[in-house]
Amino acid sequence: MPLTMGEKIKIMLGRRNMTLAQLAEKTGQSRQNMSNKMSRDNFSEKELREIAKALDCTFDARFIMNDTKEAL
Repeated sequence: MPLTMGEKIKIMLGRRNMTLAQLAEKTGQSRQNMSNKMSRDNFSEKELREIAKALDCTFDARFIMNDTKEAL
């Protein structure tokens, strides 16, 4: 089963030795709001890009056609 975005973010937080509160601060959100988003796994693409920037990562969102493997 694939990891959720929230699970991926938790892994990256651990690798960056960063707390959820620090991530929330870097992205201009409250810790509670970020915690709610993590528990619901509810992020917009814009938020994921902001989180990636705060974690010094690249976020790559794309559609890949299963039959032809074409990526858009």
